[in-house]
Amino acid sequence: MFQFKGINVFLHWSWFLVAAYEVQLRKGLYSSLTWNVLEYLALFLIVTLHEFGHALACRQVGGTANQIVLWPLGGVAYVDPPPRPGATLWSIAAGPLVNVALFPLLLALLRLSSGLAAASPNAHTLLWFLTWRIDLGLLIFNILPIYPLDGGQILRSLLWFVLGRARSLMVATILGFVGIVGFIGLAFWAHDIWLGAIAVFMLMNCWGGLRHAQALLRFAKLPRRDGFACPVCKSAPPIGEFWKCGRCGQPFDTFQTQAACPKCATQFAATKCLDCGAVRPMSEWATSVISASSTFVNEIRG
Repeated sequence: MFQFKGINVFLHWSWFLVAAYEVQLRKGLYSSLTWNVLEYLALFLIVTLHEFGHALACRQVGGTANQIVLWPLGGVAYVDPPPRPGATLWSIAAGPLVNVALFPLLLALLRLSSGLAAASPNAHTLLWFLTWRIDLGLLIFNILPIYPLDGGQILRSLLWFVLGRARSLMVATILGFVGIVGFIGLAFWAHDIWLGAIAVFMLMNCWGGLRHAQALLRFAKLPRRDGFACPVCKSAPPIGEFWKCGRCGQPFDTFQTQAACPKCATQFAATKCLDCGAVRPMSEWATSVISASSTFVNEIRG
């Protein structure tokens, strides 16, 4: 649809089908369908602002965020913050904070419109729904501590400070499965197809998070190379062909080949840490702290 700050915003084709259904479903709430359309557009304006909160915060901490997709169940900001708990926490928490910032503004507009409710009941009803049902409702829903909702990911980021990257994700996804069971039960009890669709979406993402946590735990158990440590996180690099040549695609162990591709002889000026994502010259990795690898394994930083 448009681009802002280098972030492309896309609208999934199914959005139009669901929009037509939802507008017709709420027919009668306003005196004209035009107000139903405005309400639905306002909903996704707030969703878009929420997703931009994630994306801009992620960029602020040095991460990558170039795309937002809007679809019937809301929006998805494709963010890739640096693998640090603080960076991840800010990237996730910034979304709900947008709703927190919008709430007093919408509440003020709602109170101002109270005196005009008789003259313009449609506008007053629209503001009431935007304030209480949409903005506050989205905020409460998103901060539920159920992975992969924002609340579940915030919980995971806080646990990361204590448990490490892999174990925090494992705990958050296990708790997420418990919450999703509750969502499924609620969907059946309320006979709500949208709650059911949200529960399925959450289940798929939670399962992906669990698989990622298992992969991180396996990575944490890899043997580590003595004599080198990341200048940023102090983790010793794993032994194995985990780096890939950007020119020929050959995987190789950059510490074994002195930062040169063994196939095409391309020399790399800097090496990326597979634990924290920092990129530093090879000369900065050399260290006499031989205990770095054992420290890493003990902390299971993921």
